[in-house]
Amino acid sequence: MPIPGGAHALLIRASGDIPLDTPRLPAREAAERELSKPMYHENDPNLLSRAMNTLWEWLGRLLDSASGAAPGGPLGLVVIALIVVALLAALWWRLGSPRRVSDGPGHLFDEGPRSADEHRATAEEHVAAARWTEAVQERMRAIVRSLEERALLDPRPGRTADEAAAEAARPLPDHADRLRAAAREFDDVTYGGRTGDQRAYQRLHDLDLDLERAKPQLSAVPGGPAE
Repeated sequence: MPIPGGAHALLIRASGDIPLDTPRLPAREAAERELSKPMYHENDPNLLSRAMNTLWEWLGRLLDSASGAAPGGPLGLVVIALIVVALLAALWWRLGSPRRVSDGPGHLFDEGPRSADEHRATAEEHVAAARWTEAVQERMRAIVRSLEERALLDPRPGRTADEAAAEAARPLPDHADRLRAAAREFDDVTYGGRTGDQRAYQRLHDLDLDLERAKPQLSAVPGGPAE
């Protein structure tokens, strides 16, 4: 880049053994004023470019430090990153995709009255399509509707899965734990953001069949004989 006249004169005066008449500080200020003119900075990178360069330099230093601290250097850093990704993928697969979490358990039935057999048929349709979350929900509804059809539960709109399990445990005490577990399965997949799976559905399927064969304690049935 050509040196402008003012700066050139200063350099000429500073060269050789010719003494300078201008004191050092004013001379430096004059040179700075000269070099600060826009004509010398037309090709300078803009603010965004400078910021990006600074960011990349910082990331480069960070990765260099991390690779130096990680066992095995850069290769060890890559292995650690792959392990973290694998753990996150496993967590996503186990818990399923995030869903809106409800403030609390809602109603067990979200549509008009249907029979236990209708809920079972719908559950099996979901099973055939590997929609395990929906299959778990429908099988739990089938269990509760079946208990209502057998008069072991009073039909009551707005009942939650937890309430149904607690009420059904009175005439069916031998199945109390499994009923509570089934209610938790329903709440987890419906309100807790979890994804149903085949094992969860199989537990509800087996409970449904066992409850069909179970003999209730009639004294605990709503409207049953008093002790």
